[in-house]
Amino acid sequence: MTNFALAFLAAGIGAGLSIIGAALGIGKLAAAAMDATGRQPAAAGDIRTTMIIAAALIEGATLFALVVCILLAIKA
Repeated sequence: MTNFALAFLAAGIGAGLSIIGAALGIGKLAAAAMDATGRQPAAAGDIRTTMIIAAALIEGATLFALVVCILLAIKA
């Protein structure tokens, strides 16, 4: 394999791992928010707001990881 092919392979693996990590993180976040809403229905609005902010931060970190993977693939 050439360096070019290895760069694309590494970028693909890195992108896949970052997406899997984000999916697991957001899934765990949503499960915890649903559990909290079930225990305290009166605080559902605050819980939802906090969940959306945390999910946006996870998505931002994932987007950053994907950009890094793409830049590494292009640079090779």
